Amino acid sequence: MKWEELKWELIGSLGKAFVDAWFATIKVESEGREKVRSILESRRFIFAFWHSRILLISYLYQGWGGVILVSASRDGEYMARVLKRQGHCTVRGSTSKKGGRALAEQIRRIQEEPARPGVVVPDGPQGPRFRAQPGVVLLAKKTGYPVIPITYSARRMKVFPSWDRFILPLPFTVCKVVYGDPVVVPTDADPVVLQERLGRLEQELRRITFEADRGFGHVIE
Repeated sequence: MKWEELKWELIGSLGKAFVDAWFATIKVESEGREKVRSILESRRFIFAFWHSRILLISYLYQGWGGVILVSASRDGEYMARVLKRQGHCTVRGSTSKKGGRALAEQIRRIQEEPARPGVVVPDGPQGPRFRAQPGVVLLAKKTGYPVIPITYSARRMKVFPSWDRFILPLPFTVCKVVYGDPVVVPTDADPVVLQERLGRLEQELRRITFEADRGFGHVIE
């Protein structure tokens, strides 16, 4: 194995170990999971969450083989290596760079057997923050899978001064994971319907994220 590949393998292993140890100290509660339980059990769904809320969700659902689009940049490589170690399937690309090819590959991987969920970060990789890009509804249309909005917040957390206002729950705190109302995109949806469903998803993701934050007394500007 070449040194460069060995380095990335080590980064993936250490990154996963760090995330596992970090969240092992944290108590996780959930809200709204019961209403999507049957969809989750089918594993035929698409998770959608904001770029700032990826850490806990990828940790909780490790081993599920989620097919997630990750930026083809060098920074994206760090995230991709950790996600692979968590048992997820990564597709490299974005909506702005080789987006069509990446979306086609994501669809192909999702439709493989056994069933595996899709994962989309609709405001990634560069924003604007809390603005959903159309890739998520196109993926839902092509696969026929419902989109489950999901988010989380924490009682004590570090908010980074990045474009996405990335949050890191602090050790020994309490996190709450919130599941929103699923958004279904018809497989014959026209551009008008796609735009309507995209707006509905964005609104629901904003709603549950703001409510999760307010539940712990946070207002993140």
